[in-house]
Amino acid sequence: MFTGIIEATGYIAAIEPKGEDARYRFQTGKLDLSDVELGDSIACNGVCLTVIEQYDDGFAADVSVETIKVTCFKHYKEHQPINFEKAMLPTTRFGGHMVSGHVDGIGEVLAIEDAGRSIQYTIRAPRDVLHYIAIKGSITVDGTSLTVNQIKEDCFFLNLVPHTLLETIADSYQVGTKVNLEIDLIARYLERLMQTGAVKPQ
Repeated sequence: MFTGIIEATGYIAAIEPKGEDARYRFQTGKLDLSDVELGDSIACNGVCLTVIEQYDDGFAADVSVETIKVTCFKHYKEHQPINFEKAMLPTTRFGGHMVSGHVDGIGEVLAIEDAGRSIQYTIRAPRDVLHYIAIKGSITVDGTSLTVNQIKEDCFFLNLVPHTLLETIADSYQVGTKVNLEIDLIARYLERLMQTGAVKPQ
């Protein structure tokens, strides 16, 4: 589990194809790796990956064909900017929301506009993801826990303050950038409970 609070940014240092899968080496910037061991989980742009090799400046992880198929990893090349978050501990301050590291769909940045001291991003979401998104609810974009300000047609709107822009890869986004989206876990489980009849609408 993760919180959606990004700990560091870095980039993909190398990609080694392995059949339909691939091994990615990440340069992790200021991420503290002193307590990371082989087999630990690290969210990379919101995708939960397992550490299989360690280096002084980063780590390597295998990315399966299924993960490549359903996430933005299918678009990534070397030097792609990456958000990093280590798996949460029982003692971790819970500053964001519950994030599983399992991507629900790929969004696309449609517009970037100044909004006072913040920047407003308009992101188009797949229809099967959009109905889980609520105004003032939480959404994970490339691993970052953010608050939805508005929903219109097939898009949702986010306002990112200077600190978020500084500490994440959002300042590298351009119109057309693809992003990993993960919906709020509560919405996912609530729908399932309603489908099974365990919870009935009032």
